[in-house]
Amino acid sequence: MIKWKRSLTVVVAAALAGSLVACSSGGAKSGTDPKATAAATPAASSNEPVKLRIMWWGSQVRHEATLAALKLYSEKHPNVTFEPEYSGMDGYLDKLSTQAAANNAPDLIQLDPGWVSDWAGRNQLAPLTGVDVAKIDTKVLSGGQSGGKQYAMPLGSVAYGMIFDKAAMDKLGLKAPQNGWSWDDFFALAKEAKTKLPEGQYFTKDYAGDYFAYSAFQYAKGKGMVVSADGKFNVDQATFLEWTKKFEELRKAGIVPPADVNASDKEFDPKMDLMVSGKIMIRLGFSNNYSSWDSLKKGAYALVTMPRGTEAGGWLKPSMYLAVSAGSKKAEEAKKFLNWFVNDPEAAKILTTTRGLPVNKDIAVSLEASMSETDKIGSALLHATEKDGQTWTPGVKGWTNFIDKDWTLVRDQLSFGKVTPEKAFEQLKTAAQSYEK
Repeated sequence: MIKWKRSLTVVVAAALAGSLVACSSGGAKSGTDPKATAAATPAASSNEPVKLRIMWWGSQVRHEATLAALKLYSEKHPNVTFEPEYSGMDGYLDKLSTQAAANNAPDLIQLDPGWVSDWAGRNQLAPLTGVDVAKIDTKVLSGGQSGGKQYAMPLGSVAYGMIFDKAAMDKLGLKAPQNGWSWDDFFALAKEAKTKLPEGQYFTKDYAGDYFAYSAFQYAKGKGMVVSADGKFNVDQATFLEWTKKFEELRKAGIVPPADVNASDKEFDPKMDLMVSGKIMIRLGFSNNYSSWDSLKKGAYALVTMPRGTEAGGWLKPSMYLAVSAGSKKAEEAKKFLNWFVNDPEAAKILTTTRGLPVNKDIAVSLEASMSETDKIGSALLHATEKDGQTWTPGVKGWTNFIDKDWTLVRDQLSFGKVTPEKAFEQLKTAAQSYEK
């Protein structure tokens, strides 16, 4: 589960490590007093051959960078080799959960921030004792903690906004959106685009039942979290109906794709990504993913803040976490590698911002000074969002399936016209009852 606190003070504090926020003056050993000023690295291991399984999701750019980092680590530690498992996001959690249920989870696993509370709560993660967190802001670390111990290490900070095909908009004579635009501006641009788009092209995806898109809209309306901090269903009915009915209008007008086209979208796939293939002009996106899209259509795209209402719609969050499985028989070697992955400057030069701006404050500062032009575009969205954007905080334990299963079902039913907006709300409300405390 994910949620965001609507506080400028928290936003600024939790944004970027290094030059973007004032980090804590001292470091801490994970799982110890956060006021500690020294941080030890994991215990030295023997030279016995070790093979570590590591699993992550991402774009091709992230895959290539991660594989290069693993190669470098093995060169520096000849006794350590890796068995990588990587894919896109689709199906990742199901595969990982199946492996964990069979007590066969990889030694190192990449986790979405919304999953950490569930995984730690089920004792599926090993405490990261000894991993050096001295250069990481304690507020960024907090999402990976449970019971005072660190169970997952944040890898980067990112902003959630939108990416759009500026080249396509310019060609059609549409004015490109600017940072600070509103949801009214978004829907007005959608209707204007309809008069200019050729047959078979659409303004955006059908986001009627998209959990993250709706979350942004509800926050922009000042209605808070979709699930409250105390584990209660908190979807505002009037706001949900306004959102879903707006997309119902766009669907009927042909401004968003038909259900089958919408369902075919595969983010970052050169042929199946609806924006890359030219079928839509704008979609949700994270700041750290700009270079991945740019690599697919050089110079065509631009980033813009999530539309706002009375409050900002976009948010800042740790991009993802890396954790060690509780059942790993090579946990010490895994923690030693994790420590290197997060804190080593050579690793950072390879990984750059493929998982967001690194959380190690010294590395973040060094990377910003030498960023590529594409990375600077991602960083600009992050800076624009940090001003008053929503801030990610750990979600309530036990709600992962509500988001990944129940909400996804409603999303598909709305897109295919199988339920009305009113029925969709009632279905979500009913499904939530089994998760409420």
